[in-house]
Amino acid sequence: MAPERPADGRVTAPSWPTTAAEAIAVQEKLRGLVEVVDVGPAPRYVAGLDVAYDGDRLAAAVVVLERETLREVDRAVVRGETTFPYVPGLFAFREVPALLAALEQLTTGPDLLVCDGQGLAHPRRFGLACHLGVLTGIPSIGAAKTTFVSSHMQLAPERGGTAALIDGGEVVGAAVRTQHAVKPVYVSVGHRVSLPTAVEHVLHLAPRYRLPETTRAADRACREGLQDG
Repeated sequence: MAPERPADGRVTAPSWPTTAAEAIAVQEKLRGLVEVVDVGPAPRYVAGLDVAYDGDRLAAAVVVLERETLREVDRAVVRGETTFPYVPGLFAFREVPALLAALEQLTTGPDLLVCDGQGLAHPRRFGLACHLGVLTGIPSIGAAKTTFVSSHMQLAPERGGTAALIDGGEVVGAAVRTQHAVKPVYVSVGHRVSLPTAVEHVLHLAPRYRLPETTRAADRACREGLQDG
């Protein structure tokens, strides 16, 4: 039985797993709570989330930008060590605890989480963006550099070109050309956002470069945090 969903969309996670089998059980339990429709008003503040590693050491960063201006308004970096092994499809269990800790340190709460990873474009339809969205109740999307389980048709070379990501005959996301003739970004729903809206957000957040400014800012912050630590 899945946990009940409160009105704010936040749920309490089951006890944190220590094995792959336990982690898969958590994903299976929580994935039914993912909402794939737009919830709430348009976001004012958007956050990029990323984690950098040096062996077992990690630095998790959350950087909050004002959506319209892309101006940074807040950031938090948490340093620590991994507590879960690297297992394909279970990467969220290495990153979620530190990212949740970083989110708790913010003074400006984000209205949208943009994760450097997958949402529904995941073998069990419950990637990092879904996991963080369900646990926090905050609308979330995945904007990944590579695909994990899906394929897509060829995109037009122009900025804004899209193609559906297909896995097992199901649309799980979209390949999105954010700049002319550059490699696409792979967008998928995390929680409380529709796929068309997720694509719109990514294009808005990537006015000059391939990756969204949220991702670029979080990537810099976690790498700097790892070096400082």
